[in-house]
Amino acid sequence: MHFLRAMLVVAMALAVSGCASKFKTYDGPEVTQVQVFKNSRKMYLMHHDQVLRAFDIDLGFAPEGHKVARGDGRTPEGVYTIDRRNPESQFHLSVGIDYPRPVDVDVARAAGFDPGGDIFIHGESKSRIKRRDWTAGCIAVKNDEIEDVYAMVRDGTVVVINP
Repeated sequence: MHFLRAMLVVAMALAVSGCASKFKTYDGPEVTQVQVFKNSRKMYLMHHDQVLRAFDIDLGFAPEGHKVARGDGRTPEGVYTIDRRNPESQFHLSVGIDYPRPVDVDVARAAGFDPGGDIFIHGESKSRIKRRDWTAGCIAVKNDEIEDVYAMVRDGTVVVINP
């Protein structure tokens, strides 16, 4: 009887942990670059010139132009890198982009602004209203998609954010 009960507990634990995990694994070609196209709301994970995955994206609530100041709702434009990951993100999972770079800081300060920061590629907020371009300046995908991005993209990967 104890053996059956123990087996049932183990089986249930394995079933729950397998279903609830947001941490996928990836063993395909290396993602050498992330390409973001703000105008078309598309993001591509690239292996050199080959598209590995394509995503529809949402951007900051005022996406036109390059991010200049904290709170402007713009998504930065330029060449950045993935520099951190947050498995406890309020947006399911997230990978950080190294904004602001020194040039972003210089431009913002010259204009009398704080450049802001904490720009991520992330999933959805549980409380968000379903509308386009709802982030504070980040790049958002669906929760199941950020699980793939999180698994596929490594720290140090180049991110090119195009207008």
